[in-house]
Amino acid sequence: MRVLLVEDDRMIGAAVAEALKDAAYAIDWVQDGELAIEAIRSETYEIVLLDLGLPIVDGLDVLKEIRSSSRLPVIILSARDALTERIRGLDLGADDYIVKPFEVGELLARMRAVMRREGSGASPILGNGRLQLDPATREASYFGESAVLSAREFALLQALLARPGTILSRSELERHIYGWSEEVESNAVEFLIHAVRKKLGATAIRNVRGVGWMVDRPS
Repeated sequence: MRVLLVEDDRMIGAAVAEALKDAAYAIDWVQDGELAIEAIRSETYEIVLLDLGLPIVDGLDVLKEIRSSSRLPVIILSARDALTERIRGLDLGADDYIVKPFEVGELLARMRAVMRREGSGASPILGNGRLQLDPATREASYFGESAVLSAREFALLQALLARPGTILSRSELERHIYGWSEEVESNAVEFLIHAVRKKLGATAIRNVRGVGWMVDRPS
């Protein structure tokens, strides 16, 4: 799942980005409102985490820009804790409002809740009847074999299970696994697929030679 983090505080931004990366999200982090608007116009995201007190363009104006053209889920992360600020943010279209400081576990749970409401595929359990994946624990099971996946293994399998029966290319899978700032080795996707197959079985992920990879449609 690709996330846009909009946060100008370097310490907070780095901590949140690292925590989300560990939780299997692909993170793009920008530090002002203008760059946030540019990113949203040029990239596809599943959710935006938005600070309000931003340089150049205020967070609420970024929110207005998003809502002028899409229903992209937005969670506000702000130190502005006054009731009037929270009401204003929600009335302008934010899906949730979290006051700083916050626990990462709560943020992750709020993100899952918002994405479920949006029908994004971030359901409690993803699966196709034989292969199942639990986003809360990162545990996957396939024909009786169960294993806890690494963050990137989880991100790869989540991307495939969100569209069972659809072939995803290397670049599409990389987009779901890695953020802008991360270096991607040429065989990274193959390495992750090999690791998942080793844990769950060789047929858990199918290869369509020269095109990409897929998991079976629901049985």
